[in-house]
Amino acid sequence: MSVKEKLNNMQTSILVMIVFILPTLVLSSHNNYPLSMPSCNDNSCGDIRIPFPFGTTRECYLTIQFWVTCNRTDVDHPKLFWGESEVEITDIYLDGQMRVMQYIAEDCYYRNGSSSSNNNPWIELATYFTVNNTANKFTIVGCDAYALVSGTRLARSFTTGCTAMCSSEADLTEGSCAGVGCCQTPIPQNVSRVEVEVKSYSNYTDVWDFNNCGYAFVVQDTAFNFSKDNLTNLSNVIELPMVVDWVIRNGTCEEAKTNATTYACVSANSECYKPTNGYGYRCRCVDGFEGNPYLSKGCIDIDECAATNHNNCTMKEYCNNEEGTYTCSCPDTHDGDGKGEHGCVLLQKKHNMKIAYVLIGVACGIITLLLAIILLYLELKRRSRRKTKHKFFLQNGGDKLQEKLATREASPDMVTIFSSSELEKATNCFHDSMIIGRGGFGTVYKGVLADRRTVAIKRSIKVDLTQIEQFINEVVVLSQINHKNVVRLLGCCLETDVPLLVYEFINNGTLSSHLHNKAKANVLDWNTRLKIATETAEVLSYLHSSASTPIIHRDVKPDNILLDHTFTAKVSDFGASRLVPVDLAQLSTMVQGTFGYLDPEYMQTNQLTEKSDVYSFGVVLLELITGRGALSFDRPIEEKSLANYFLSVLRQDLLFEILDENIVGLENMEEISVVSVLAKECLNVRGEDRPSMKEVAMELQGLILGGKHSWARINNVHDEEEMESFIRIEDGMSHFGNGDKNSSVEYDSISRDHILLPTDGGR
Repeated sequence: MSVKEKLNNMQTSILVMIVFILPTLVLSSHNNYPLSMPSCNDNSCGDIRIPFPFGTTRECYLTIQFWVTCNRTDVDHPKLFWGESEVEITDIYLDGQMRVMQYIAEDCYYRNGSSSSNNNPWIELATYFTVNNTANKFTIVGCDAYALVSGTRLARSFTTGCTAMCSSEADLTEGSCAGVGCCQTPIPQNVSRVEVEVKSYSNYTDVWDFNNCGYAFVVQDTAFNFSKDNLTNLSNVIELPMVVDWVIRNGTCEEAKTNATTYACVSANSECYKPTNGYGYRCRCVDGFEGNPYLSKGCIDIDECAATNHNNCTMKEYCNNEEGTYTCSCPDTHDGDGKGEHGCVLLQKKHNMKIAYVLIGVACGIITLLLAIILLYLELKRRSRRKTKHKFFLQNGGDKLQEKLATREASPDMVTIFSSSELEKATNCFHDSMIIGRGGFGTVYKGVLADRRTVAIKRSIKVDLTQIEQFINEVVVLSQINHKNVVRLLGCCLETDVPLLVYEFINNGTLSSHLHNKAKANVLDWNTRLKIATETAEVLSYLHSSASTPIIHRDVKPDNILLDHTFTAKVSDFGASRLVPVDLAQLSTMVQGTFGYLDPEYMQTNQLTEKSDVYSFGVVLLELITGRGALSFDRPIEEKSLANYFLSVLRQDLLFEILDENIVGLENMEEISVVSVLAKECLNVRGEDRPSMKEVAMELQGLILGGKHSWARINNVHDEEEMESFIRIEDGMSHFGNGDKNSSVEYDSISRDHILLPTDGGR
């Protein structure tokens, strides 16, 4: 090794020793309270003070475990040792810790094939002493080394270890001890004996150029910070500091207090406590006192008012020291408790502050009063809203609906009574952006319920309070309709001025919006239209003959036939429907419906029958095969009414001229002809001459299944002139609609929530 390298190593060694020794010098404070027994003059060794229970002679230490010796061979640097051992002590603290120097284990290999090692350095502690498991770390330094630390804890053996590897100096990181060049691991609690051993995996053959030794040691965590230079300079360091915990005696505080002769906390202002690490007990001075609690007069009062001590008096000169504490005061020109930044206030300033406090108090009182008024107003408003909701709930028949539901067994199909707050959240307080349909009798909103179901919510404009009983009956019955082609009624809300009806949401708009839009009509080929007609007929047949209570829809039209994404028909808008009494074949009611679809017989007689739905469905069939609306005010007078015009062209055998060009084809003309004749049958003036919806559904099903025309009375002779006369009646009445193709007749039921969806709307 060159002279320059030796000098560098010596400088490094000196720096390492300074780092290790400096904390000891700083922590060895010289306080003014007694540390040793009064009869002991030998209470220090160089800069290291020796507090009782430690001592160098029998009269100076408590028990033999606390015996220390001072080697003054080097007058300038005497060393303190633990009894007669070679364990050097660098500091002793009354809080139960002691710093000792621990040897480093070393294992080296040289180019000439020789090796040297200093393995198995050990330290064995006396009773009451253990290695601190939080302040120390077992550390290994090297690039081809593994090390073990073993020993005794709680009268049993233990072993743990660590490995340090690297392939080049570039792998090393300053300050990092995670396994590359350096590895650290904690040691267990209550360790009384430590033995260290370090070995090499391959005699450093792969890292010979920069490292040929491995080092292992137990060291105080704050006293060692890994550096790349440690691979070489640790060979010049013999020992490193390690922290040892001590207790005054074994046993708990409660056990110790029972024996006055051996109880160690003898100072008048001391207390016993259990240490965090180790076992046994220790003593300390209570708050406000400092010193050695193991001496009879060891804990003395702390003068918090001394210049070097801390206190929180506003004016330091007015700090008054007392036994175990202190007080603060203010001069005569000031007032206050004397503590903190504003503890002393000039009397005039205090007067101003009192005024400020009064003003602040008044302001706080006013604010509190305003908050109380606001809270009272909000509570009264909440109660008023709750009372109003309850009033509407009763007014809309909520109690009657609950009674009817209570008589039924609970089932998934049972109608749900929603709260108004639920539907407000679902529709963002019925915001305009949620509107998907608007008509003369109300508005339809799209909503998303708390369970993430998308629904359509119908909100009426007005309600007939005389029909509440009928409305409740219809809600209960309609909620029981379980048909795949019916828009299901999920429930209602009765806490608003008018009832809100909640339906399942259908996302592809109405049949009308597809038929009367050129772009969308191209998608509706003949097979799709025939399927829609069949599904609609099946629904009406189900309502008339298969439902638990027969139901007349009363407003069958393309606007009330919704389509889903697969173009499956969903019949909707049962707001105008009527339940058919068991003992009556027909109902007498004010005329209600949409012009162009109204049954002529119903318009003349006010007698509503199931055949009224048949007539309306016949007009729907016409729209499916012609693509025209039921009423077209922009066409010539003879073409204004689709039903009238259809009969005219059918009589002239010119049906082909009014067919929708999107469905015309040689392969389906026979089916179109059959549907045309079926529509003609549905449009008979007299209801008794029309087929039932069950017969209509069967006929359409036969077409889809490829069957032959089974029952349609093609050759039946009808009074077409009589039919045309009734159609003209309807045609004349339609002028009251002011040109609106969807104009509706007023009616007498709570079902005045009949709503016309826009052509591009969906539910």
